Amino acid sequence: MTQMSGRPAIMALFFLSAAPAMAQEQDLSQAASDPTAALMSFQLQGYFSPSVQGTDEDAAYVQFRAAIPFEVFGLQNIARLTLPYVTESPSGTTGLADSTVFDLVTFTRPWGRFGLGAVALLPTGSDDLSAGQFALGPAAGFTVQNGRILWGGFNQNVFTIAGDDDKPEVNSSTLQPILNIGLGNGLSTGLSDMSFAYDWDEGDWTSLPLGLKVATLQRVGSVPVQFTFSYEVNFADHPGTPEETWGAVVKVLLPRG
Repeated sequence: MTQMSGRPAIMALFFLSAAPAMAQEQDLSQAASDPTAALMSFQLQGYFSPSVQGTDEDAAYVQFRAAIPFEVFGLQNIARLTLPYVTESPSGTTGLADSTVFDLVTFTRPWGRFGLGAVALLPTGSDDLSAGQFALGPAAGFTVQNGRILWGGFNQNVFTIAGDDDKPEVNSSTLQPILNIGLGNGLSTGLSDMSFAYDWDEGDWTSLPLGLKVATLQRVGSVPVQFTFSYEVNFADHPGTPEETWGAVVKVLLPRG
């Protein structure tokens, strides 16, 4: 009887000791999907579009993204750099495309977190893959976490301040809805990193995607790494934009402490 009654106690102790680690993994999995979280990360993203509107060709690109949190005058900042490289395009041109950087100042509140900052588009791409414009504008976002559900939105706006006069100006806004649902054991699902894009010069939406993702957080040695797979369908009828996109992301997370 003593041996039998001891087994439930041992199992209870095991789950109680594992609970903080499981909760930490769940929090880390949610933070990895939160653009306002003060979490250092480095990721490699790959995207493939089997069909591009207005052509019979496909398109693909890989993208490196780094997020670096830091403090200035007691304020929490998040700097993010995105460098895309086109590997396939309808024109056959490949190479580095324009990069973006932003800095977001974040504020934590009882209901969640919000951030305000600025985003810049840099004409780092080759002639055929670059807008040829320096563009700058405001960025803002917020997230709310209710149990295992993280939701919110992130907005970026860029407007030409200088550039090639022979190329059209870049005056656009993007809105990214955020929804991530923790499933436990580092698994999560929700909306992909889809962004609705509006061109102020054309007065039209150039991208209206709907996408889903599945992600898993694993430990590679002692380093947490998130693997994400996504699929999107674009409902905007705009030449040159993908009709559908498959994505895969490997994100290395470097939490403080």
